[in-house]
Order: sequence, then structure tokens, then C-alpha cells
Amino acid sequence: MAIEVAKVELKNVQDASGLEAAIAKGQFRADEVIAVIGKTEGNGGVNDFTRILADQAFRRTFLKLGSRSEAAVAQIPMVWSGGCDGVITPHATVFARNAKTGPAPKSRLAIGTAMSAELLPEDIGRPAMVEKVAAGVRAAMRDAGIEDSADVHYVQTKTPLLTVDSVAEAHARGKEVACEVHESMGVSNGTTGLGIAVALNEIRMPKAEEICHNLDLYSSVASCSSGVELTQAQIVLLGNRQGAGGRYRIGHAVMKDALDIDAIYDAIRNAGLDLPERPRAEDLKGRVVNCFMKCEADRTGKLRGRRQIMLDDSDVPWHRHAKAAVGGVAAAALGDPAVFVSVDAMHQGPQGGGPCIAIIDAGE
Repeated sequence: MAIEVAKVELKNVQDASGLEAAIAKGQFRADEVIAVIGKTEGNGGVNDFTRILADQAFRRTFLKLGSRSEAAVAQIPMVWSGGCDGVITPHATVFARNAKTGPAPKSRLAIGTAMSAELLPEDIGRPAMVEKVAAGVRAAMRDAGIEDSADVHYVQTKTPLLTVDSVAEAHARGKEVACEVHESMGVSNGTTGLGIAVALNEIRMPKAEEICHNLDLYSSVASCSSGVELTQAQIVLLGNRQGAGGRYRIGHAVMKDALDIDAIYDAIRNAGLDLPERPRAEDLKGRVVNCFMKCEADRTGKLRGRRQIMLDDSDVPWHRHAKAAVGGVAAAALGDPAVFVSVDAMHQGPQGGGPCIAIIDAGE
């Protein structure tokens, strides 16, 4: 069985026509889809319901065009990141598993998925969440058939965040939460990043007081999002496995800051594509399927020694500034504005930077 990958554009918040077109032309069948990672055009905040609308549209398509039950379709991992600031185009990357290309002796893209144990409101921002996420990541590695953590290049997650109702429910059980509702997106993402790093042996198990504070602890392959639509960590793990079949490979690098265009090309090289010393978008020759990046505003308020104002802007939230900036850099590097850029990168790459992952078409 081999992995097939397709990037499809979203023409509106409930559009699944690109998915339907890929199925219609035989790229994969509806029942073969195993995961979706996408960008929607909402505000990217706690109340961004475009994520739910896109999720519903894609699941309706799988029910309409496939034979899986509603319960089975509900279990397909779909990670939707809200906010297409700047030039970013709403889109989804669809992953399917089929036998079209057959087995191959070379190392190719493999995918594993898992759901963690239930994450309680009081777990968010605490060691219990780190441990539950780490256990889920290890399960996803087993599902992918990947034994060596060095072969893992991308772990995309979706985890719960706090709402007024979930905080009240925790209080009713006599529990206290670790942060406020509007802080919980970043805290949930950061704690999840630590869980990924622990599972992949990138760091030791952090102390409680280090969570969301010691920013020297991070994962180089984590991309964590959160939302109101689930109560577990939804995990999609991607890496390369010998004999996996298919034509795709994955690689990663780490952006040191928002302008680190070289890291994007380094991730593409790491995936296996030969590039000149100073690449341009034209050198990619259409073989990059997509790049996935995490970013955030540098807490020092500086970028390469220059003063930045995104953390001081009362009109536009910093995460919209950062997403637009990195999206522009990535779009220029790839020659394609349909790039996956997500914010709240705490414990995901170094402070002010973030992981960059590339999937390429390596050929037959």
C-alpha cells in the first residue's frame, strides 16, 4: 500500500469541489483517504468556526462518494488551521492510502494516525497532557510502521482548548485549570509540542514549571493546532519508511526566524530534491506538493536586530501579522500561495522560528 497526496483549493468555507475532482479523476477513492490537513479563511481564533464548516463539507463528501459508515468517516483525522492572512490561499492537503503505485524498495512517505486518551480541561498546560500526547505519538509511529524516531519528519496535531463551559465543568469537579480561555490555544499547542518532543526523544520529560516557560525545549517536527471541536489529541504522523511504496518523500528543517527562506529550501533538500546553492521557485519544477510551517512573533520584539511592532499592535493581533509575513516568504520560495502556515509555535521550533516540513514528488 502506498500513500497518495493531493493539494486542493477551497473556493469558499464549505467547498469540497477540489476533493470531489481528485476523486472523480481517479487520483484516489473516497474510501482510501486517511487524513486531511487544511487552511481555512477565518480569524484563526478560538471562535473560528470556518474550521468546523470545512470539516463538515469534507466529511459529507466522503459519505456521499464512499461506502464508509458515518461513524467511520467521523474517525478520519482532519486538522484544520484557521486564518489565511496575507497571500495564503485556503486549501487542503489530502492523504490517501492505495495500491496504485505498488510497493517500492526505496524509502517513501508513510503515515500513521492515532487519538490520544481524553484530555481534560485541567490537563491543558500540565505534565498529564505531555504524557498523554507522547503516548499517542508513539501509537501513531507504530501505525506508520516507523521504528526510528529520526525517520519522523512531521507530526501534525489538533487538540482541545478551553471554553467557558469546559472551565465551569472542571470547577464543578473541584479542578483548577492552568490558564485563561483565550490563552489556552497557545498553551494547548505548546504543551502538545512538548509531548511530541518527548515521544521522539528530542527532549527529556519537562518539569511542570518548564511548560510554556522554558522555550529552549522544543520539537523540530511538531505542528500543533487546537480548537473547540474535540476532546482528544488528534495525531497525524508522517515520515519515510523503507519499502513504503508510492512516489512521495518528506523532509524537514527549522526556520530560525520569520525571514529564514533558506530553511524552506533545506526542508525540500532534506526530502530528497536536489537544488542549486541559491534556489528559486523555478528550480522546484512543480515537484513540491506542499510545505507546512509553524511561526510566531519573536518575544524580544526584534527581527534580525530590527524593531518589530506586531506585539504592540492593538488593531491587528500578532498572530495575523506573523502568519501573513511567513506566508509571504513561503509563497515566494515555492511560487505558490497555497501554503500551510500556522501560528502559536511555542515549543515548536526555536523562539521566533518554527519547524518547516516539505513533501515532494520523488518520482516512480
